[in-house]
Amino acid sequence: MASGKPADRISKIIAAVNPGSFRVSAMVMGITESGELQILGSGHRASQGIKRGYITDMSAATYAIRDAVERAEKNAGASVQSVWVGCAGAGLRSQVSKVEIEIGGRRIEEEDIEQLLVSARQTIQPDGRMVLHAQPAHYTLDGAHGVANPKGLHAERLGVDVHVMLADGAPIRNLTEAVQNAHLDVEAVVATPLATGHACLSQEERDLGVALVEVGGDLTNIAVYTGGMLVGLVAVPMGSNDITDAIASTFGVRRFQAERLKCVSGSAIASPSDHREMIPVNGPNDEAGQGAVARGADEKNRIARAELVSVVTQQVSSLTDEIGRALKGMGFSGATGGQVVLTGGGAELAGFAEFAQGALAMPVRLGRPPSLKGLPEAHATAGFATLAGLCLYASDDPIDIRALGPRYTTTAHYSSSQKVSQLFRALKEYF
Repeated sequence: MASGKPADRISKIIAAVNPGSFRVSAMVMGITESGELQILGSGHRASQGIKRGYITDMSAATYAIRDAVERAEKNAGASVQSVWVGCAGAGLRSQVSKVEIEIGGRRIEEEDIEQLLVSARQTIQPDGRMVLHAQPAHYTLDGAHGVANPKGLHAERLGVDVHVMLADGAPIRNLTEAVQNAHLDVEAVVATPLATGHACLSQEERDLGVALVEVGGDLTNIAVYTGGMLVGLVAVPMGSNDITDAIASTFGVRRFQAERLKCVSGSAIASPSDHREMIPVNGPNDEAGQGAVARGADEKNRIARAELVSVVTQQVSSLTDEIGRALKGMGFSGATGGQVVLTGGGAELAGFAEFAQGALAMPVRLGRPPSLKGLPEAHATAGFATLAGLCLYASDDPIDIRALGPRYTTTAHYSSSQKVSQLFRALKEYF
């Protein structure tokens, strides 16, 4: 008679949706009674009604979101009522708020920490923008950083560094409405640099200093982490779709042909054999007359791989120049630079990380999701790092300091997830 350990039951289900410009993806994750994370199902489809992180067609975006979530639900064998939503656009801006209170050399109590966080909340200045996140990053004792839990320690002054993420209100409301129109509640709107950081960066990297470069379809977000928190963020309105458009324009082919050429044969690194290699413009399953004959192609509608690589490297060079300027503007270059983690669907282009390492003169690695139980191989790539990161972020459910105390103000949480119980959890976590 076979015996074995019974399967750990799922005690909680978390769902996330990442509405990108190239694709809309969704994931359903379960948390077992023992606290293990398990991916139950995921799905994706081509994006519609979303451009550079903004909703441009409400009905089309709603349909794409609903379709992606239904595919994930089908794979998971479970239905979801609410989702955590990624936001890459909406004019995201990051800032750090530093607050100190006098302690007078005595022992720090829970009430002191609570008073500090309430004081920090009063310093948030959104300037008419929406506050997506306001989270304590770490504490300081008499100016000394790196204190995880100050309770029980003595100090003259107790301080906290709070990371605040701001966004334009109207795009966030459009994104929220598109999800709600798909008959889903919004647990929270999460800035993708924070979610992707959960998936791709180690705590040590965040402490020492790291740049996270997320290359999407129409937008590239460049985030700098140091001292354990995100301290700078710049969005560049360029992405992998610009490479596709350049290929389509240069060779006079349709966009689906250009996308396939980029993915199958494109590279950011030239090879001596490229001039000898001829690559077909049409795919093996294309019907006659479906695509276009490429400009400069031979009688079999093939082009030299060297010509394709030339177009790709020119676009990648332009993008890395912008990334380099953004990093320099945030003080992350030269002697003050460090590890660069390249992620997002655009980062999957062959040779991109190697090209970026040479162009930026900094070590570059590809950022992928961690190994999660049930994560399909096709989704264990840089292109799905944000999606997995949203689930990991949701499982951590970081407390927003605006949820503490009686003077609670509206945050980007739109469902009933902000309960009194979170206050007690906050006190337990941070104190």
